[in-house]
Amino acid sequence: KEKKDRVAVLSFGTRLHEALIAANEVEEKDPDIAVTVADARFMKPLDIDMIRELADENGVLITVEEGSIGGFGDHVLHFLTLDGALDDGKLKVRPMVLPDSYFEAGTQQEQY
Repeated sequence: KEKKDRVAVLSFGTRLHEALIAANEVEEKDPDIAVTVADARFMKPLDIDMIRELADENGVLITVEEGSIGGFGDHVLHFLTLDGALDDGKLKVRPMVLPDSYFEAGTQQEQY
């Protein structure tokens, strides 16, 4: 498959299972798209070798996390920018994050 038809999903945190399900659904819906799912495992230090490989081999890189703006996805985007991976405009990066807003949460007692 051409690079433009390859998508990488880089999952951080507890959303790996859902990322794998979504990847399978995309490939079933459109067999021309190949989706690779990778588990980031940790935020610091970034696994820059894995991120470089995903950026080099795919036309789209999606980061998935349970954080808001300023988290893992931004850390990856910052690295890719400094590394020059976005200079030719061929890699699209899309972070999937929670909304950057306050939301109601239960007390600690209610949550546990």
